[in-house]
Amino acid sequence: MKTEKQYFDEAITLEAYMDKMEKHKENSFGIYEKFEVPQDDEFIEILKEKKPNVLVITEDWCGDAMMNNPILRRIAEAAELDVRTAYRDEDTDLIDKHLTNGGRSIPIYLLLDDEGEVISKWGPRAASIQEDVLERRKQLPAKEDPSFDEKQRAFISELMTEYTTQPELWLTVYEDIRKTFMPALQKTN
Repeated sequence: MKTEKQYFDEAITLEAYMDKMEKHKENSFGIYEKFEVPQDDEFIEILKEKKPNVLVITEDWCGDAMMNNPILRRIAEAAELDVRTAYRDEDTDLIDKHLTNGGRSIPIYLLLDDEGEVISKWGPRAASIQEDVLERRKQLPAKEDPSFDEKQRAFISELMTEYTTQPELWLTVYEDIRKTFMPALQKTN
């Protein structure tokens, strides 16, 4: 089985991934164009100093990836990091090593040290956004209910609208990535 470092070495840049997107491309670039990394942030400075690599596990049909990946790209640009992207469905061995509650949820961001070891993992959503989504999902009818598909589509559409129009959500994602990665960065030499 390949290591995360091998996946990273074979992966495409996050920039190339976004350029090749077929679904959600316009929305993803809309977020990318509007989101700015907070100024004078210790997080960016420590990233610049430590220069970790980040391996992204994603797919362009994913709404969470649509919102989160452009934010990570802005972080990477501010800190001059090498961020690479592996497609989840091309080789499920990678995602199967990084399941979320037993599922292949994406995106997943793996922070790699100099040796290519995973020192931190983030995803698929910021914690507060995850809580909100789970709470709102409770309002959906059972999957067997004839109205489930229609209500599920409406719920996803509503989420996509929020993801693309609410800058406070983008800052929430940024802060959650920061909170997750900082302790690992502070431990490394």
